[in-house]
Amino acid sequence: MKVPRTQSRKTGRPLSFDREAALEKAMLAFWESGYETTSISDLTAAMGVTAPSIYTAFGDKKQLFLEAMRRYVGDAADLKKAFVLAPTAKEAVARMMEDAARLYTGDATPRGCLLASAAATGSKDAADVRDAAARERRVIRTIIIERIESDVESGLLPPDTKTSVLADTALAITHGMSILARDGADRNALIAIAQASLSGWPDHS
Repeated sequence: MKVPRTQSRKTGRPLSFDREAALEKAMLAFWESGYETTSISDLTAAMGVTAPSIYTAFGDKKQLFLEAMRRYVGDAADLKKAFVLAPTAKEAVARMMEDAARLYTGDATPRGCLLASAAATGSKDAADVRDAAARERRVIRTIIIERIESDVESGLLPPDTKTSVLADTALAITHGMSILARDGADRNALIAIAQASLSGWPDHS
């Protein structure tokens, strides 16, 4: 889920701290508390750097969050590859949802999904944060739909399969799993929900 990315910044004096390590800590802080409720003071405490250092290295809080979110999501090419290599679309979605259940209940990370916390951001000032999270979800949705369509074309799924409905259902269930994880649901419960949701998929033709 997390792939380090090299980001450009204004040239000048070298940073006095490990940028990637600081970004990881910022990601965890945002993941725990969400975008709007995580203050610069919270970030300086979590990252172990000063506020001016944050502005120098990342621009501002919003840019820091967007970069942390990209780190959390990782490279879409990796997800696409996993979907292409899976035996069927259903198995690819099952693996995605089970991976999400494990991520949402990790021992060393906050519960739930960072993208879901971004979606809960409500102020006008955070509209571009919500839009960025929505774009990431649309990328995932497209990957799911393309694999389902491939299964339809190859005869693994019936011709009348509602590809977008299956993809949207998978994403809705995954989002709900994040909420349940925040409420204290354990990993096995989330995996059971994921498996139950897949029982409604059409049979192979």
